[in-house]
Amino acid sequence: MEFEPKIVGFLCNWCSYAGADLAGVSRIQYPPNIRIVRVMCSGRIDPDFILETLIHGADGVLVMGCHPGDCHYIEGNLHAERKAKMLRNLIAETGLEPERMHLEWVSASEGARFAQLVKEFTDRITKLGPSPISGENPNKVILENLLAAKRTAGDFRLRVIVGRERELVEDKNAYGEKVPQEKLDELLSEAIKTEYTRNRIYNMLEKESLSVRELSKRLDLSTQDVLTNIVVMRKKGMLGVERIEGTTPIYMSLEVR
Repeated sequence: MEFEPKIVGFLCNWCSYAGADLAGVSRIQYPPNIRIVRVMCSGRIDPDFILETLIHGADGVLVMGCHPGDCHYIEGNLHAERKAKMLRNLIAETGLEPERMHLEWVSASEGARFAQLVKEFTDRITKLGPSPISGENPNKVILENLLAAKRTAGDFRLRVIVGRERELVEDKNAYGEKVPQEKLDELLSEAIKTEYTRNRIYNMLEKESLSVRELSKRLDLSTQDVLTNIVVMRKKGMLGVERIEGTTPIYMSLEVR
């Protein structure tokens, strides 16, 4: 049986949804694989929405908003673009192809462009094949990684960096300095990797209590990396010591309030 991808589309109300409507009334053909969710603005699409969609087995997620400069809410689409960049980096950490999430701009008058983009994205997902976490035998490793990514996407530090990217890069601080884009990208990448690793540790310890050495083996990380993160997580009240076996602490997750 030929693979038919399941695609979820998040479309902004003012431009891309109107473009989809124009494609419909103009009887422009496009693949029926997409299921559309209308939102008021592409900037309103929380990373949680996209990760939750992928966790539930969607083969691809297509986000569409107004062209830059035409956003009904002035800069909502630019916020969406920054979130999409962060999400692609985060999804790549999980082992899932980041190409399964894509952002595009479509105006209310671009019904033909909407149809073409849906066709191109459907073809791309068809070539990638079914999501490894869809079907009756989901890849448990990638699923667990996506759950850690979902927790990571809500991290306060990441949200601050993404939310203030334009301000940090374009505006001068109190010392008359700007943050170079390359430096900010490096900072964001480092923050993603760090928080993602900590959330993998946290999720694993939610299921069972483990030692540093056991975590190191299961996560394929050095014992030093695991221990460094555990020290920070204990200071944040995320982890505690359940018991001591000989001289080895066995760690457990704590409820984060």
